[in-house]
Amino acid sequence: MQPRIPRQQAQELQEQGIHRAENDVRLGAELAAVVSGARRRAVRDGDRQIDTAHLLHSLLESDADVRALFGEGPRIARLLGYLVQRSIGYGLRWQGAVEDSGSVPVVAGTAGLSPLAAGCMEYAHERAARHGRGPACGTDLLAALVVDPGARAVEVLERAGIDPRELFVRLEAPSGR
Repeated sequence: MQPRIPRQQAQELQEQGIHRAENDVRLGAELAAVVSGARRRAVRDGDRQIDTAHLLHSLLESDADVRALFGEGPRIARLLGYLVQRSIGYGLRWQGAVEDSGSVPVVAGTAGLSPLAAGCMEYAHERAARHGRGPACGTDLLAALVVDPGARAVEVLERAGIDPRELFVRLEAPSGR
């Protein structure tokens, strides 16, 4: 029988011993909160997995540095509008489908995340290490979310009129670190 309320579904996942991505010891408090927020959104929306659009939405809500990259005004409002609409029409075609572009290696042991979202978390960790930092931060995760053109986060950004490639270039510039 399908759980009728999100709390039941989350509790069942916990009882089944599924590894929760926000318990990853490599995550700092900042990204653990992002993943936790994305998980709540996915459960509330009835999605089976946390995808890159859930992560983007949670990241925008909780990380001021990431929000600042999008500037003020209509761009950020349009982007948040698309993210909110996914549960009321836009994005419903994603429900029940697994997000996996095939271009990012599947990461084992991260149940709850789509294969692509799990790959993005790995990319964020690797990016932070390459830049000589401890735990990955919000901009590391944002760079990971925009690197794969097949990501749902990229689709949302493009629909909002934001060029993910240009955003990635800015994130990789020395001042973006």
